[in-house]
Amino acid sequence: MFNINFHLIEYAINTILRSKTKNFFIVTIFSLLIFFLASILFISNSIKYELNQTVDAIPQIIVQNVKGGKYYDIQTVIADEILEISGVDDAIPRVWGYYYFQRAGVNFSLIGINSYETQYKSSLNKVASLYEFNKNSMVIGAGVRKILQDNYYRDYFNFIKPNGKLKKIKIAGIFKNATNLESNDIIIMSQENLREIFDIKENRATDIVVKINNPLEVSTIASKIKRKYPNMRVVTNEDIKISYENIFDYKSGIFLLLFTISLFTFFMIIYDRVSGTSSQEKQEIGVLKAVGWKIDDILKEKFIEGALISFLAYIIGILLSIIYVYMLQAPIIRLIFEGFSPLRTTFNLPFVLDVSTMTLIFLVTVPIYISATIFPSWRIATLDPDEILK
Repeated sequence: MFNINFHLIEYAINTILRSKTKNFFIVTIFSLLIFFLASILFISNSIKYELNQTVDAIPQIIVQNVKGGKYYDIQTVIADEILEISGVDDAIPRVWGYYYFQRAGVNFSLIGINSYETQYKSSLNKVASLYEFNKNSMVIGAGVRKILQDNYYRDYFNFIKPNGKLKKIKIAGIFKNATNLESNDIIIMSQENLREIFDIKENRATDIVVKINNPLEVSTIASKIKRKYPNMRVVTNEDIKISYENIFDYKSGIFLLLFTISLFTFFMIIYDRVSGTSSQEKQEIGVLKAVGWKIDDILKEKFIEGALISFLAYIIGILLSIIYVYMLQAPIIRLIFEGFSPLRTTFNLPFVLDVSTMTLIFLVTVPIYISATIFPSWRIATLDPDEILK
């Protein structure tokens, strides 16, 4: 049976309190390092979760008309031909594009829908059921609303058509989706309006979205479409996911650098802790040996001392990190991912508390600090009391 020696715990607490200034400084620095490490990993996990949620909403296959590296409108009749391929559930021509608002220096994503048609994703079906898209209405994302309000467009917006004439469309509502990464810069309107703004003919579309019955057949059907239309570009949701992950990995490299710097600082503290013990600590160990303490008693006391300090710092660091990331939404650090565009994607970091992340932080900090407390004490405790007290 494991017996808890409360006298050792009491002595360890008193030892910590005797050097409260030094130990307060250690706990503060240790907590800040754990806070910084945890914040980096928590933000990274939350943004990766948000990206994955966005990728899940991406169409399974997109067919684009590409000539000389440029995108051109595609014939809508191709959608009917794709429907004839075995395994294809639906093929929907999409009408959409980017509209540059020069005054604010941003691009809006314009999506055209017809309320009476099936949409290529569920979020648009919801919008189509909530709003009646007539010739003079549109629904906008939260980021678009802010940009328009900052430029004195509160109830409507004037689009400039290719012929130079204005197209006035009223704002009917705000588009809200599960992920702001997807909806922040979006403007949804009727296909009729969007064709007029971008001068897209009735028998043409921007691209074609293909839905597959069996997700496992996506790559096979994509290959069939490519063989049937060798001049077309066929993009699968897996291709887009890889592209998203590459962008994420690039920016998370900056976080990795900050993470490495934090670890380096932590191990510098540990090295300083291991390389030397204060004369007061040496004298204390010598006195304990002189009054009959065994080596394992001294090591147990030092273990408790190191555990109390490191556990306290770990708990404080994790709690501060949770407050900073999930309650305060990680000001300043999150800008690394959001960027500095006027229409940068703003979103709430979802609460993704990964146990493996917290375990990793624990394993690279607490046991190492405890070891750094025990090791120099063991070296001194193996000496004779007379030699220690000289």
